[in-house]
Amino acid sequence: MELDVPAAAGMTAAELRAFQRLLFDQTGIVLQDNKQALVEARVSMRLRALRMSSFGEYLELLRRDRSGDELTLLIDAVSTNVTHFYREDEHFTFLADAVGGWLDNGLDRLRIWSAACSTGEEPYSIAMTLDAVLGRRKIDARILATDISTRVLAEAKAARYAEAKLGTVPDARRRACFTRVQVDGEVLYEVKPELQAMVMFRRLNFKAIPYPIRGIFDVIFCRNAMIYFDRPQRERMILEFARLLKPGGYLLVGHSETLIGMSGSFRVIRPSIYERLKDGVRS
Repeated sequence: MELDVPAAAGMTAAELRAFQRLLFDQTGIVLQDNKQALVEARVSMRLRALRMSSFGEYLELLRRDRSGDELTLLIDAVSTNVTHFYREDEHFTFLADAVGGWLDNGLDRLRIWSAACSTGEEPYSIAMTLDAVLGRRKIDARILATDISTRVLAEAKAARYAEAKLGTVPDARRRACFTRVQVDGEVLYEVKPELQAMVMFRRLNFKAIPYPIRGIFDVIFCRNAMIYFDRPQRERMILEFARLLKPGGYLLVGHSETLIGMSGSFRVIRPSIYERLKDGVRS
């Protein structure tokens, strides 16, 4: 028989500041004061899971947790993951055109990074775009997909989606790239193995600079992620993207984001699309 645990009283201003400091110090994520209701609701999920009755008790657990496991679960709880297939679809049109041009010039190796991949819709949209462009041509194409949330990475690796999630996938791509499967009586659509094989998923904390990534990318997608960080952190991220992107490669950001005034390593191609310049050349 389980005993009921009283719900935690409302989060105090001091407790909110403690969670803000903790998450900023560990991840660089800035939680604004006006997000208190969201933070309280998300943290309360961890309290219920742990059968704790106060935010103070949970903060003390986080401070004592040397493994970092509970911090990871907290990050999973408070992370916002809004995504869908072919989100901001003009980026995928641009990608198809860029890759097509590179192929015409003899490209035989392609590396793309989906830097805030959430539940996988972005990297699989990239994979579907490449599949359509490449056709029967065989090149060494790989996609690195990273996120700080272990929960969304697990969903992305499963590569199975409800039919409602496929509403933005063109019919031809749906037929070519998904298989209808039944899982525990539920109808799902699974990304085909050859597309899954293009994508490698890894956990990455944007604050952990330099990023533990080897190699140079042709294209980096980091869309709608930098809005969660302050300007100094965004500048550090942009420097890392420049380090990891080849000259002539592209960085794609969200439509509400900009690199203007933060880096001389890029020039704007069109809103939210930037080209990596050669070192020493400024926009």
